[in-house]
Amino acid sequence: MNLALLGFFKYTDFLIENLNALGLKFLKPLKLGLPIGISFYTFQAMSYPIDLYWNKTKVQKSPVNFGAYVTMFPQLIAGPIVRYVDVARQLRKRTYSLDKFYAGILRFTQGLCKKVLLANSAGAVWTSINSLSQSQSSVLTAWIGAAAYTFQIYFDFSGYSDMAIGLGKMLGFDFLENFNYPYISDSITEFWRRWHMSLSYWFRDYVYIPLGGNRKGKGRQILNIMIVWLLTGLWHGASWNFVIWGISYGVLLIIEKLFLLKQLEKAPKWVRHVYTMFFVTVLWVLFDRTDLSEAGRYILNMFGGAESFVNGTTLFYLRDNFILLVCCALCATPLVKSTFNQLTEKYSKVEYAVPALTLIGLLLSTAFIVDASYNPFLYFRF
Repeated sequence: MNLALLGFFKYTDFLIENLNALGLKFLKPLKLGLPIGISFYTFQAMSYPIDLYWNKTKVQKSPVNFGAYVTMFPQLIAGPIVRYVDVARQLRKRTYSLDKFYAGILRFTQGLCKKVLLANSAGAVWTSINSLSQSQSSVLTAWIGAAAYTFQIYFDFSGYSDMAIGLGKMLGFDFLENFNYPYISDSITEFWRRWHMSLSYWFRDYVYIPLGGNRKGKGRQILNIMIVWLLTGLWHGASWNFVIWGISYGVLLIIEKLFLLKQLEKAPKWVRHVYTMFFVTVLWVLFDRTDLSEAGRYILNMFGGAESFVNGTTLFYLRDNFILLVCCALCATPLVKSTFNQLTEKYSKVEYAVPALTLIGLLLSTAFIVDASYNPFLYFRF
């Protein structure tokens, strides 16, 4: 029933449009409005009966508690996906304290700064470069745009997750982490252990392992991986670019599992990292473009299809956004956090600066929201 509701609202028009493209024009698209967050709360709701069936949890007899779980507003529309077994005990009894509320404020503000100061700024660069004509673009400009979108989608989604975790703490809930610095990964396999972890765990536990996982031979394992990644692509959106994006990751993960991971272990760390971020960045361009011809043209520009390698437009974007891109690159690693922790250990008074920095971040983010008209919600499609 859950999947039927998700399928009806999210994929009916996709199916009808593809049937029409094949000449079977007996149905017209319904133009349905997509309920906000339907993919997140559908998977969330499904985890309860599945875990109940597997005897991993007990029956929840309170409709109020179950309703609170399914409609938990901190993470309802943008994740992370919270499984019932992870919060069942907290629904009955939670710990409230000033320390926890304070920690929640810090985490929420951190996420807000990621979203407003970094994601929106990087997104504005991506949008601007996207609007360039073919004659204005260059190979390097296309890569700057792709890098900007790579930062935008990370800080946007991890920012929402931080805000959800922070709000949860304010209400007494402890949600699991959803991101663990994915852009420091040395392989695609590691990347997906660090990116959107709640979704990866969901597909692993509820699809991959029940299908047999790696227990039924190499051929079946490859099939299971492809099924999972086809579904992962479709989960993100009812469009062929998401299907191809998911299948591409499935192919890369299978290649790594078969032989490439062993070869990568012999390579220098920087080679492994460049290899990972190369595919991640290119596939993010595909992820963003529902129009496959537009995605193809942009990716072609990244690999020499533009009229020049570098031009005046490239220098303009580098000059105006160099500091932003460097800040994004640094904040996408544990370096900032570990440096601050080291300073706190060495100089205990540094910790007193945290409330001031939090307040400054909150005020800056609020000012940016009030002043700027560019504040995209990337996850409206999910």
